[in-house]
Amino acid sequence: MKLYEMTACEAAAALRKKEVTSQELTESVLERISGVEGIIKGFITILESEKILQEAKKIDKLLAEGKKLSPLAGIPMALKDNICTQGIPTTYASKMLENYRPSYDAHVTEKLKEAGTVLMGKANMDEFAMGSSTERSFFHPTRNPWDISRVPGGSSGGSAALVAADEIFFSLGSDTGGSVRQPASMCGVVGLKPTYGLVSRYGLAALAPSLDQVGPLSKDVRDCAMVLDIIAGHDPRDSTSAKSKDNYVDYLGREVKGFKIGFPKEFFGEGLEEPVKKVIMEALAKSEQLGAEVDEISLPKTPYVLPCYHLVVSAEISSALARYDGVRYGFRAREGDTLSELYRQTRSRGFGSEVKKRIILGTHVLRTEHYDDYYWKALKVRTLIKQDFEKVFRDYDLIATPTSPTTAFKLGAKNDDPQTVHSRDNYTRAANLTGIPAISIPCGFVEGLPVGLQIMGRPFEEGRMLQFCYALEDMLGVKGYKPEISVEGGH
Repeated sequence: MKLYEMTACEAAAALRKKEVTSQELTESVLERISGVEGIIKGFITILESEKILQEAKKIDKLLAEGKKLSPLAGIPMALKDNICTQGIPTTYASKMLENYRPSYDAHVTEKLKEAGTVLMGKANMDEFAMGSSTERSFFHPTRNPWDISRVPGGSSGGSAALVAADEIFFSLGSDTGGSVRQPASMCGVVGLKPTYGLVSRYGLAALAPSLDQVGPLSKDVRDCAMVLDIIAGHDPRDSTSAKSKDNYVDYLGREVKGFKIGFPKEFFGEGLEEPVKKVIMEALAKSEQLGAEVDEISLPKTPYVLPCYHLVVSAEISSALARYDGVRYGFRAREGDTLSELYRQTRSRGFGSEVKKRIILGTHVLRTEHYDDYYWKALKVRTLIKQDFEKVFRDYDLIATPTSPTTAFKLGAKNDDPQTVHSRDNYTRAANLTGIPAISIPCGFVEGLPVGLQIMGRPFEEGRMLQFCYALEDMLGVKGYKPEISVEGGH
């Protein structure tokens, strides 16, 4: 096994046993990046090798001195490029912020620095996290390591692809409607959206502030729990930050016999590809072998999730992106004799088509004459959807669904059909509207492409969710499968 092929946990154990150094791990990852990044294109920014290795050597020195550090100290990782990094480009994959270098670190960046992890660079994404394929980046599309003719999902597609391609040990992404879980499913890695408020949003580019959450993408469930242990916790700089926190690794290995799992019939109907459904149902059958009780349930408000989500998210996008005006920071158009014209030219040229489309929709629904008919009504429906889940969670510990209705699709194949584009995240959006935690774990393959199983839990019960997924991961038998990356593509 090459060093870069290890899980973060395996690499950390080797470090503690002094079988390997952080410098050696980092050099191995740099070699891997050199070999495959030209094909995958998962990064927007890769830091200078000398600076990266200096950080790794610092960690090695501290470990040699017997300093008590985080379990993930010395482990190379990446951050999605909408998470602020002081002095390091944070572009949000947009022309609008092509040359932006923040003057501060995001909360999660601070936590990972304190933990001694080694930042390799910033991962590619759909512009301002608006997309489901990472084709809408201003810089370049990212390719799926399982088949380079296909997308990695989005908007955290770069983060997922880098983990799947062994270019890093883990990464962080952001999830507003499935942007961590959907690419995790398509790239065959683990992706977690924590409970709203568990992880601080300070320093995360605001897209839809009532929906956004930062979450880890990792090679397996244990790695995911280890990362969550570091980044979770209260932050006074985020007014929505919760004080609830747990020790998530402690839950791993506990028995799951007696867990009650519900699978909603509304998630297994039209739109779900039959081969994907077959793999999901086989995974649920293996849950029963663990001693879990699996029942069909109903979430009757599910048909309203999609329209509700789009009204809420578009309204919040319109508000959050109003700050990009060419005056304070970022791209500024040279033309324009008046302030209004400066705004118009800057925003027309600085934003991509998908971003402008969502801003226009959001501005429309927030107009005084439309507010009650659209946005206010959507908020009421959001409450009804939340009540659906609360009712189920009175009787069930977890809810299981497909993460995505399809496996990864061809690059450029579905961008002209808005209905198809939005259907990619049909199964992931409810967790953001309700604020509950949700995770995607690999559960099988369809024609050599990964399929993800989504598990949703009660608020702030990430520990129990990870407990179940850790047990199921072993039963599923797909952990450790890796893509063969070649110019021709394919598995």
